[in-house]
Amino acid sequence: MRIAHLEAGRHLYGGAAQVKYLLEGLTGRGVENLLLCPSESELGAAVPAELVRAMPMRGELDVTLLPRLALELRRLAPDLVHVHSRRGADLYGGYAAALAGIPAVITRRVDAAEPRVLARLKYRPYRAVVALSSAIGAQLLRAGVPAERIVEIPSAVDTQRYRPDALAGQRLRAELGLPGDALVVGVVAQLIERKRHSWLFALLPELVREWPQLRVVCFGRGPFERRLRAELGERGLTSHVVLAGFRTDLAALVPGLDVLAHPASREGLGLALIEAASAGVPVVACAVGGVPDVVADGETGVLVPRDDAAAFGRALGALLAAPDERRRFGAAARRRVERRFDAAGLVAAHHSLYTRVLAERAGAQAPMVSK
Repeated sequence: MRIAHLEAGRHLYGGAAQVKYLLEGLTGRGVENLLLCPSESELGAAVPAELVRAMPMRGELDVTLLPRLALELRRLAPDLVHVHSRRGADLYGGYAAALAGIPAVITRRVDAAEPRVLARLKYRPYRAVVALSSAIGAQLLRAGVPAERIVEIPSAVDTQRYRPDALAGQRLRAELGLPGDALVVGVVAQLIERKRHSWLFALLPELVREWPQLRVVCFGRGPFERRLRAELGERGLTSHVVLAGFRTDLAALVPGLDVLAHPASREGLGLALIEAASAGVPVVACAVGGVPDVVADGETGVLVPRDDAAAFGRALGALLAAPDERRRFGAAARRRVERRFDAAGLVAAHHSLYTRVLAERAGAQAPMVSK
């Protein structure tokens, strides 16, 4: 089985990290993988060079991507194309595969609603659409994608890398220069509007008054960094919030958090939630998109309504005050991830999907035998 994976993202987090898991796992199953990606792709730099086919990808307006992709796919001749990202790849990838005479599937990672006309155009060439969560699956149905073409396969985590670690708390505090007695709340998210860092920061003055040892560590990068730094100064929070940037050692640091806060207003599923849960860290999050697929309210963390800031603050305060509850939630979260979000399951589900799509195509192409 020879699979061409198309990933237009440039940074190695979120969807690109999932593609890396998939490439590694499928290779272990004897699948021959190829990765089509931009030349500056961090994913492309992180996988064996013989897998990578770098090419210019300039987004939705780059109409030249369609013929270039079709030409490259004809040359590579994979059995199947798997499109993993947006940025034009989702629209052009399926049609390029069709022009090359190759079946294609696509993964839908975001929970933003799509107009039916656009969805009908975009998903027409795909044999299957992978939805990361039940919320995304429901949106695809509303957009007119036939139910039989929707396959739910959630994101996954390497549970051996992200695992509880009794020494991680000390390591985290030393690495970031935090007080030894700090109560540490983490936020793992791009610094973009829908992740709502500002919404969380507005709650912190009251929490800091009750918990002077509270420290909030924000892992991630993005266009809102300068604005958020200014806001922290205006709110007098610079000694209580650390903008730690993008870290490649998250697996060693996340287990040291006391709580993960996830105030996002939209979320397809939430890889950061899965990684925290795998590390045994309880979560406080807004019940949006696919988040309830990951966080079991009252069992592995606390879910609050999307715009109920007061409830979010109360939930954080309650967990900060209850170390036994944090440990109980964290242990339950780890068990849930091992059952539902392990990377081996991600690989097995995709391998099964590819096998089915190729078998269906072979059946459709088989000549009729007269009796």
